[in-house]
Amino acid sequence: MNADVTWSAFDPIAYVDHNYRDLQAEDAEILHIVRDHFGDHFRDRSETEATGPVSGIDVGAGANLYPALAMLPWCDDITLFERSSANVRYLRSQTASYDANWDQFWRLLCKNPAYAAHDMDPRARFRDTVRVEPGDLFDLVRHRGRWSVGTMFFVAESMTTSHAEFARGVECFLGALAPGAPFAAAFMEHSKGYHAGEHFFPACDVGEPEVHESLKPFAGEFTTVRLKSSAAVREGYSGMIVAYGRRRSEADIPTG
Repeated sequence: MNADVTWSAFDPIAYVDHNYRDLQAEDAEILHIVRDHFGDHFRDRSETEATGPVSGIDVGAGANLYPALAMLPWCDDITLFERSSANVRYLRSQTASYDANWDQFWRLLCKNPAYAAHDMDPRARFRDTVRVEPGDLFDLVRHRGRWSVGTMFFVAESMTTSHAEFARGVECFLGALAPGAPFAAAFMEHSKGYHAGEHFFPACDVGEPEVHESLKPFAGEFTTVRLKSSAAVREGYSGMIVAYGRRRSEADIPTG
């Protein structure tokens, strides 16, 4: 169970060195999907309706900045919501001026004209826009409908072996978004668990059917995609799944 895990033992430096020091094919494919989804959504929004302040959240940010970078041009503020105290320290160390390895992720985002058109200093905007908030995913039930756009990458299935907790995690994530809010989420397919430094962390064995079923009650229109890239980031999983779409309106959420 999630509550039994010593999340303070998570080693963000080792995790970044293994996963994000270089831009891997899987992350490039994810960013291509997510940037097009967000770019299309916010372009259409600006053309068809009055725009107000946009608040973004990356749930379980961990030691990964690229979900926040994917939301950066569109948001007035972004919350990096994270439970592990070690990851909170890492994220806070990055807000003033993030490390150079994240530049390659931003360059890939800017290959979409919707991103490139902003012509901004991403570090300055990151510093001014992003804040880190310690918190448990399940506590998001207190913030229903608060955020205008959200991401959750490798969290719900990477914090527990329980399918019930996995589904509850997806529900809490989507419940924190306003009706109609665009979202993107990523999942390790059939993960057997993983290391961050010397410590081993649990995972829930899910595939595309389980991901789809967890999203269906809360996402109005959404797509799930199994990445074409091979499962090469580490051992112990069979692939990656990306889901993207929009939050369902409250009136359309099934009850009972």
